[in-house]
Amino acid sequence: MAGQKSGFFLVREEILPEAIKKTIKVKDLLKRGEARTINEAVEKMELSRSAYYKYKDYVFPFYEASREKIVTLALLLEHKQGVLSRVLNTIAGEHGSILTINQGIPLQGVANATVSLETADLSIDLEALLDKLRMVEGVKRLEVLGQE
Repeated sequence: MAGQKSGFFLVREEILPEAIKKTIKVKDLLKRGEARTINEAVEKMELSRSAYYKYKDYVFPFYEASREKIVTLALLLEHKQGVLSRVLNTIAGEHGSILTINQGIPLQGVANATVSLETADLSIDLEALLDKLRMVEGVKRLEVLGQE
């Protein structure tokens, strides 16, 4: 184990221990100004200070991990005029920098597309952007393929 590199994992929130979930919430309270001090935030979340300090540098929301990264999205789009354009406009409207676009030939009324974007200048967090993209008319499916 000595000299082994640390890795990052994408883990669903519901399997995390309560102390880790509460640590994330404490960090969020502090960031949003809903608590002025660490003591106040840990008390609100009923978390010990020692647990907070143990985990605070190791856990963060997905959108924080994706800041200033390149994210590749896989989309399944209806074969209708303007769907890809609305997807791209949504990304551009939130200051995402689109790097690559690939779209397959439509089959059975749908087309697969991949879009790579840089997230450094996003005006909203990545999770919020993904939610917005899922709401675009004609987007049937959206998945994050990878991050660099």
